[in-house]
Amino acid sequence: MTEENEMLLSAGAVEALLAWYGEHKRDLPWRRTADPYRIWISEIMLQQTRVEAVKRYYTRFLEAFPTVQALADAPEEQLLKLWEGLGYYSRARNLQKAAKVIVSDYGGEMPPDAAKLRKLPGIGDYTAGAVASIAFGLPEPAVDGNLLRVLSRVDACFDDITGPAVKKKWSERLRSSIPQEPERAATFTQAMIELGATVCVPNGAARCGECPLIPWCRAKREDLTDALPVKGEKKPRRIEDKTVLLIRDGERTALHKRPDRGLLAGLYELPNVPGHLDADRVTELVRGYGFEPLRVRRVEDAKHIFTHIEWHMIAYDVRIAAEPEGEHVTSGLRLVGQRELHERYAVPSAFSAYTKYL
Repeated sequence: MTEENEMLLSAGAVEALLAWYGEHKRDLPWRRTADPYRIWISEIMLQQTRVEAVKRYYTRFLEAFPTVQALADAPEEQLLKLWEGLGYYSRARNLQKAAKVIVSDYGGEMPPDAAKLRKLPGIGDYTAGAVASIAFGLPEPAVDGNLLRVLSRVDACFDDITGPAVKKKWSERLRSSIPQEPERAATFTQAMIELGATVCVPNGAARCGECPLIPWCRAKREDLTDALPVKGEKKPRRIEDKTVLLIRDGERTALHKRPDRGLLAGLYELPNVPGHLDADRVTELVRGYGFEPLRVRRVEDAKHIFTHIEWHMIAYDVRIAAEPEGEHVTSGLRLVGQRELHERYAVPSAFSAYTKYL
């Protein structure tokens, strides 16, 4: 590995990277704007989410909330409904929290300062650097997993990239390679992101024949590309068995609101309980809710993977006798009509195998 104080990417490497990006960059909607708000929204959506999926959400979201003020004022149910399917709903809630701070502290305009951006809810080092450089042209590093892979290979570094100290070190080393001119600083960040996403890829062999940094890449020169980057072993996910209940009264479906803290906080879900229950136990459970089950039918099994947890689900379609009220006091469940369910409530994608029945 090179010395810590040596420039990570030479001037020639930077020029080659910028030229490559000019010829090969993808046409993405958030690259057609210099609006810091829109760039921020795209960066938050792109966390843990594929580019093709984000395109649809990005346009629809900004039509509903075209300004920071509109986002700050949005009803939470509308916000979460527009986020439905993107997952990691805390991102949406933090967007709104940050929007309220931007309105109250910065007059509705995002601050052109990485340190101030970093203090906003939901904005970490990477997002602060990305917005500061792409939207404001500041020479700030934006180092995520993709860039850690690129830099580890360029520098033939065997440090474990999952360590926070390693990410901080790469950020500081990259800073000296960022062009000082605002337009070039913005382009540099986007070019590095593009390189990691499309050429120096995470799954499968790196496309070294397409890489503008090949003349400067030690991993390629020393035949180390497949060995890098080094990533520590992940802890195995915790398995949780669930029984999911599609409790229906005619066209109405029972929903349960999750607690305000923890996984899928505050979202409406299909009622579910720990373990895998048989039909007789489900019948007892539904009666315990205060409903009268008319039919209990097993439907397909499903699995959903969160970052650290796997849900292994079995499910029952439960038809119940007609209920007079939508808000069911005994069970705490809410009976919601089909149209209202699809237009208003953000049901987590963990239940996508079952929402098709509704």
